[in-house]
Amino acid sequence: MSYNWNWGVFLQPSASGDDTYLGWLFTGLKWTISLSLSAWVIALIVGSIIGVLRTVPNRWLSGFATGYVELFRNIPLLVQLFIWYFVLPELLPADLGNAFKQSNPLWQQFFCAMLCLGLFTSARVAEQVRSGIESLPKGQKNAGLAMGFTLPQVYRHVLMPMAYRIIMPPLTSEFLNIFKNSAVATTIGLIELSRQAQQLVDYTAQPYEAFIAVTVMYLLINVTVMFLMRRLEEKVRVPGFVGGK
Repeated sequence: MSYNWNWGVFLQPSASGDDTYLGWLFTGLKWTISLSLSAWVIALIVGSIIGVLRTVPNRWLSGFATGYVELFRNIPLLVQLFIWYFVLPELLPADLGNAFKQSNPLWQQFFCAMLCLGLFTSARVAEQVRSGIESLPKGQKNAGLAMGFTLPQVYRHVLMPMAYRIIMPPLTSEFLNIFKNSAVATTIGLIELSRQAQQLVDYTAQPYEAFIAVTVMYLLINVTVMFLMRRLEEKVRVPGFVGGK
């Protein structure tokens, strides 16, 4: 294969003239991390609420939560992203929709991608929270109620702390997935990591160097997340339960 390898391309001035191509990649890395962490906050909060509602005795609340999970889990992520970015602004009141469409395009893309990734992942987190709660002995809930706790207090002080410890490994997987799924934001123009790699290829015709560098960056993100989450899992594990000693 006659390919002209040129790792020095990353230190060359970029086409915009205000940075190097390596700087482009670091800019994309910054947006990838910002998008993923913001979406994860949404996913964890909303997913926890929906997961709890899936287990409450009220059939209306549990039915709503079930419908939420089925809706967001069964529509492809890319389709959801297009709905958030192209369709939702047209469904908003005219003034609000126009204000959104006239705002900074980069923030439009970031906001829509953040909501899409966050809510899509929240449906998966909700199922893990539900399974964690349902895996606990029934006596824990009954004991909390017998001590005079209200049902919300039982969830807050008894069930949820244990459920989170049990589901820490699958939550780690979802945390990793949200970084990888952030690459779909390139389809609406957000200049995250994979988008910057594509632009680097367009301007330099060095595809191998660009995508090897991006692969290394994604690997570094994943290794860091796995290390931190495993340390957290070791800190919170409870003897006698999943992952406990």
